[in-house]
Amino acid sequence: MIDKLRLVNRLLVKLEESLPIVASMTPQLAATIRQQSSGSSYIPRQCEVTAVHYLGDEGGIICRLDLQGADGLRGVLASITHLEFDPRQPFAADIAAYQKHRTKRLQRHAA
Repeated sequence: MIDKLRLVNRLLVKLEESLPIVASMTPQLAATIRQQSSGSSYIPRQCEVTAVHYLGDEGGIICRLDLQGADGLRGVLASITHLEFDPRQPFAADIAAYQKHRTKRLQRHAA
């Protein structure tokens, strides 16, 4: 088991209560979206998380992103591990702990 379900559920509640949440995409995520989108050359680094879902150990926490200003890219889905959040947000430490734990466990399973 990769995720600790009790902690994931608590984090999901906090996130859902705070939606929409401003986040920044990692450069890798922005590049992937740019590469996969046909015709949209502008991908803003900042986005809004408008929904969160848990896809089990296989997918983890997935965020629906609103990429305001990007042509036709309103409902992009991305893992929360590919997003950065303002550390001053009340749940930022919980997100960082989840991201660190999940990344570490995924690396361990891949080896």
